[in-house]
Amino acid sequence: MIDTHDILETVQMIDNENLDIRTITMGISLLDCIDSDPDRACDKIYDKICRYAGKLVQTGEDISKDYGIPIINKRISVTPIAMIAGACPGRDPVRFAKTLDRAAKEVGVDLIGGYSALVQKGFAPGDYALIESIPQALAETERVCSSVNVGTTKAGINMDAVKKMGQIVVRTSKATADQGCIGPSKLVIFCNAPEDNPFMAGAFHGTGEPDCVINVGVSGPGVVRAALHKCPDSDLSEVADIIKKTAFKITRMGQLVAQEASRRLCVPFGIVDLSLAPTPAVGDSVAYILEEMGLESCGAHGTTACLALLNDAVKKGGIMASSHVGGLSGAFIPVSEDAGMINAAKCGSLSITKLEAMTCVCSVGLDMIAIPGDTSADIISGIIADEAAIGMVNLKTTAVRVIPALGKKAGDDLNFGGLFGHSPVMEVNPWSPKKFIDRGGRLPAPMQSLKN
Repeated sequence: MIDTHDILETVQMIDNENLDIRTITMGISLLDCIDSDPDRACDKIYDKICRYAGKLVQTGEDISKDYGIPIINKRISVTPIAMIAGACPGRDPVRFAKTLDRAAKEVGVDLIGGYSALVQKGFAPGDYALIESIPQALAETERVCSSVNVGTTKAGINMDAVKKMGQIVVRTSKATADQGCIGPSKLVIFCNAPEDNPFMAGAFHGTGEPDCVINVGVSGPGVVRAALHKCPDSDLSEVADIIKKTAFKITRMGQLVAQEASRRLCVPFGIVDLSLAPTPAVGDSVAYILEEMGLESCGAHGTTACLALLNDAVKKGGIMASSHVGGLSGAFIPVSEDAGMINAAKCGSLSITKLEAMTCVCSVGLDMIAIPGDTSADIISGIIADEAAIGMVNLKTTAVRVIPALGKKAGDDLNFGGLFGHSPVMEVNPWSPKKFIDRGGRLPAPMQSLKN
């Protein structure tokens, strides 16, 4: 029997603490759309996306209305397009990006992910062409997101790809200069990319996934902060227990929505990603959770320990609430999308160096960080290499999403608007890693990879 207190508590979370389902993401395999004629391949892709996802947005709105649960985003992820484009050597991959954008607009989703390449061990025929096309593709589309996986624990790190991606980030910023340098905010460079991630911009539909699947990403940092605020004198064991119980309740709601969307769309339920994903909304901040634990400001000494406790407790609570937990699951720490992170960066308590340390214990990596517009491609490649090394050695997903803010320097502000919010431009270490990056080759996999 459902307890009245639990019902009222959930209503309170939704009304006052920013609890929501952050995204319903439909993953669609495009492997059966491969064709040596790119025009035929694009027609197949458009038709399949529209056929499978035609009712996705309406279904999400209906579930939201029926259950009173806010569902913020409805999205699509597809098979990495480099695999599809590889069948059309010598042809421009941008036509595939435009097809994805057209299909996304037709079905009404806000973003579509999968303009992606997996190059952790080297470049296949379609990979290099797709990577070269990313700046143009993101400049000429509205809803397409791109990702490139440059390393894994098993394969090591493709340093040639790391060097190339530093250049691509700079070119993408320049290609979208008239749009506030928005392009790099839709480009993620991964190590150990998960195949079932519902969150943009890094979502793609892995080759081991079903033909079509529903993945749900929950959120709720405001709920966790509110729960901790009620217990200001609890010791850290009690703090962890409070977070676990709260994460359980949040994830149960995600499980309900995922199963209901799966039933109504007649598509298999994939996973619930129980990540705490912040927004620019006041109170909806991972940084504020860490400060609620006792930090004067996020970024102070002790921040990494607080984040480790938070991430672990979220996973422990969420894993008991769903039959299938996957994706990234834990806590995102983007700067521009988190009001608390923005404040910490502005007051000087949070630096990129501290954020890098925090990524050792959180879900992803250096996310949505504006950097000076004159930052060189080599320095960006160095940032990517460092994050990939953290992921590779620690058997976890790490990623980089940095935005060179053209014409701006450290301390200025870059405003994206909407979901991405705004970000202070953060200072980067100016010393060059160029000679290291130029060596190329493959950074070998660590001992941890030898498990067979």
